[in-house]
Amino acid sequence: MAVGGGSTAVVAIVLMLFLVLPCNMVDAASYIVGDKINSWDFNVTNWLIGKNFKEGDELVFTYKPGTHNVVVVNDIQFELCGHALDSKIYSSGNDKITLAKGWNHFICSFPNHCESGRKMMILVP
Repeated sequence: MAVGGGSTAVVAIVLMLFLVLPCNMVDAASYIVGDKINSWDFNVTNWLIGKNFKEGDELVFTYKPGTHNVVVVNDIQFELCGHALDSKIYSSGNDKITLAKGWNHFICSFPNHCESGRKMMILVP
């Protein structure tokens, strides 16, 4: 029996998997929301215009901790500017969130912030 024949087959299979399986993360981009530091402090609706987001892209929300947060919500919560108790809440001031395929909704849950426009929704095809 030849020594090492099995390991060659394993290496070949692993290489084939890398070639065949899609890898969305290779082309992922990172975006600072609003294009500058502390830009989650302002209405970012216009910032979205002309951007083509992809699954796996990363959004970076920057703000002074304690002044805002970022809450991942569904479409109804987005419209109502509310969130569920189990919603994912980010509050570091340098929050990195990876976009998923479909609609991605974000709000600030501080009083009157969402209602004042501190919310954003992105469709990832």
